Amino acid sequence: MALLDNIRTPDDVKKLTIEELPKLADEIRSRIISVVDKNGGHLASNLGAVDIIVALHYVFDFPKDKLLFDVGHQSYAHKIICGRNESFDSIRRKDGLSGFPNPNESDCDAFVAGHAGNSISASMGYCAARDLSGEDYFVINLVGDASFFNGENLEALSSTDKKPCKMITILNDNGMSISKNNNGLYKFISLCTTKKSYGRFMRFANKTVGRNFIGRALKRFKTFIKVGLNHTTAAEALGFKYVGIFDGHNIKELINVFNHVKNADKAVLLHVKTIKGKGVSEAEKDPSYYHGVGSHLKTGKSTFSSAVSETLDKFASKDDKITAICAGMKDGTGLTEFAIKYPSRFFDVGIAEEHAVTYAAGQAIGGLKPVVCIYSTFLQRSYDQIMHDVCIQKLPVIFMIDRAGAVGADGATHQGLFDISYLRTLPNMNVFAPKDVVELENIFEFCLSLDLPCAIRYPNGICPNFDTHVDINERLWEVDGDGDNVILAVGPRMLKLAYEVKEKSAKPVCVINARCVKPLYKSIFDSFEGKNIIVLEENVYAGGFGSSVIEYVNQSQINCSVICKAFPDEFISHSTVEEQLNYAGLNLDGIIKLIK
Repeated sequence: MALLDNIRTPDDVKKLTIEELPKLADEIRSRIISVVDKNGGHLASNLGAVDIIVALHYVFDFPKDKLLFDVGHQSYAHKIICGRNESFDSIRRKDGLSGFPNPNESDCDAFVAGHAGNSISASMGYCAARDLSGEDYFVINLVGDASFFNGENLEALSSTDKKPCKMITILNDNGMSISKNNNGLYKFISLCTTKKSYGRFMRFANKTVGRNFIGRALKRFKTFIKVGLNHTTAAEALGFKYVGIFDGHNIKELINVFNHVKNADKAVLLHVKTIKGKGVSEAEKDPSYYHGVGSHLKTGKSTFSSAVSETLDKFASKDDKITAICAGMKDGTGLTEFAIKYPSRFFDVGIAEEHAVTYAAGQAIGGLKPVVCIYSTFLQRSYDQIMHDVCIQKLPVIFMIDRAGAVGADGATHQGLFDISYLRTLPNMNVFAPKDVVELENIFEFCLSLDLPCAIRYPNGICPNFDTHVDINERLWEVDGDGDNVILAVGPRMLKLAYEVKEKSAKPVCVINARCVKPLYKSIFDSFEGKNIIVLEENVYAGGFGSSVIEYVNQSQINCSVICKAFPDEFISHSTVEEQLNYAGLNLDGIIKLIK
């Protein structure tokens, strides 16, 4: 009988012997691989964290103790141990488990974690609440994929040199961000703490140090040796007891370390080394490719992402001022080939979107033409930088916004349903939504000519090319047909839906490809007099493109009706993209009924 069959709560892990735990970890890996093979999901990052999570559940008392993830794509083993093994097959599916920690699923999930960088701040807040309430529990945060060096985490680290007791920060060091880690601070710390002399001494000291007189003397000696070997005591200066480096796949050693650091008289920074993709040889060799996969462990095709590198290459080959910047997602944003061909003009800043935007602003004011490629859900982290550093100065930074609109199984934390709302309110910003890759190239060239901040948003997945194209220099919007019913469609999915409605509707329908979201194509609005206008967009209703249409119609006193079909004022849970669009009423039947 499999050990996993008897694991229904964290307490069940404690009933096993330490010798049985590696077998449990292997069974959990097999379970993750089997389900991700069917459902897709985050594979490599979860496989690398299994042993740490098993050891944590053996030593600590969850949910009394609190386990926070940074980021949540390491949490599958935790979900399986914490009573969700039987429902694990439903992960990332409609009405099933979330792919990230979710306190609504289990009281063992201490905090939502879809993005990087929040765990140290949240952990310190947890500790403050615990101490002020007179409670007693440990707060552990597991930091992986280089999110330790995210700006918010660094702010938390440096906010005070007095960190709370019974707070343990585990640096799960696998040498990766999402793609390979290029962070300078990571490389410095890795260099300092991987010297053989340091490792040999630390293993000896950590086994020897105790709470007695000899232990206290050795602690002082260990600090002295650490200074001599590393020339840095940064962790101690920030208020942590640094412990490391340990093998993150040696469960017995991890248990000993966890039991040891429970007795620490200050906050602990525990440094462990792991292999991202552990247990699947292909994932170990190429953890970036296997970070997030679709069914059958294959990376899903994305029409627009695949076209980005080709588009940039075409213009960069003629203009040596064009650069490309990403935030730890080189492969996901389609920049792999560009990085190979133009290594001096490609910049991966790691999981640091705020820095990516201001870095681009600096390049732009220095005379370059930077292109920032970031997912919609992550770009929102840099809203202040877009406003303050780019738009106020009217700098010609082009934002290529991947995964805009509904994202499917990644769910609430990753939806790209807000970028129109948060970008269109910014003066000097221009926002575009190409219908296909041919139009992407046309719009990109147009943006280069504007010499202003521009954003080009496009969805994930397969989006075939349309048959006809009108150059955006000739007309901001593309108009097809005539009739009293006018559909303004934003983006390829909505335009495809608009043409389906046009074909099926008993009444004549004019379809407009509203590819320029901002500015509005105002000269066309007089033709809307007396007509019914339907706006289709993959964005929340509040503040979206439809809102801008209504605002202008009212201001200009144009006599027409405007109905917006967009996403409601709520966070949209995980399911397929089609199910999410249906939920928002963005489907053929719903729009046909509106016209009737």
